[in-house]
Amino acid sequence: MPGLMELRKQYAKTKPLKNLRLTGSLHMTIESAILIETLKELGAKVRWASCNIFSTQDEAAAAIAKTNTPVFAWKGETLEEYWQCTLDALHFGKNLGPNLIVDDGGDATLLIHKGYQLEEHYNKHKKLPKITASVEEEIIIETLLQKFHKKNPNYWHTIVPDIVGVSEETTTGVLRLEQMQTEKTLLFAAFNVNDSATKSKFDNLYGCRESLADGIKRSTEIMLAGKTVVICGYGDVGKGCAQSMKSYGCKVIVTEIDPICALQASMEGFPVKKIEDTLKEGNIFVTATGNRDVITLKHMRQMK
Repeated sequence: MPGLMELRKQYAKTKPLKNLRLTGSLHMTIESAILIETLKELGAKVRWASCNIFSTQDEAAAAIAKTNTPVFAWKGETLEEYWQCTLDALHFGKNLGPNLIVDDGGDATLLIHKGYQLEEHYNKHKKLPKITASVEEEIIIETLLQKFHKKNPNYWHTIVPDIVGVSEETTTGVLRLEQMQTEKTLLFAAFNVNDSATKSKFDNLYGCRESLADGIKRSTEIMLAGKTVVICGYGDVGKGCAQSMKSYGCKVIVTEIDPICALQASMEGFPVKKIEDTLKEGNIFVTATGNRDVITLKHMRQMK
């Protein structure tokens, strides 16, 4: 926060973001509200959506809405509402999209690329593609984009040239971007904020060390001491989570496929096991991998 205040002091008069359209897909919290106000002070036109259906602080969203900033976020959104909000944050008007994107998890970036691919298919085949996805969220995204296409044909091809770039602050989002770069489908510049020293070495490690215990206690109201906690993944986030649970008197077990990270966990005194070998033992399971299917329904059915 002090950094944002200093930015206002230095650049409020020169307004380096003057007339730039900026979309945020980031947790709509009080801290984000200060970021939004700072971006506006620097001249940006801002539209905002949350990157999580549960993380919005409604009072923060309401405060920003009162400043005539379009904000599309509330606590407890459905998946349909969530993706509609993300789309609304990207849509500045007829044939107008963002110049800059602040992304968390890569969802705003994903929506642009999915929409662009849909238009490519339509322009080539003169018809919309069939919805073949089997995952509920993917079906929702494809359905939303097809409805949007009927009202705004060629929208994504029109706005992409105006996008300067996106900043991405999560491991998950960065992995998506790297995959698109490898496949040569990335449509604009991307800035990896996640691997900056202030993010990976401070927020990922120390932030998660505090927020994990706080989240568990607020949601379950249980005593942590004596519990067996399984931490899936031992990167910076996993390290912070393991330290947190250890400090509360928990028995910590780590699962990790990277041999270097697994060795680090072992040298910190944490037993390293396969997830299948922890299911009858763990009381609490924490995923910190940035990947999918780390814990599946099959695993859950075997838990004690």
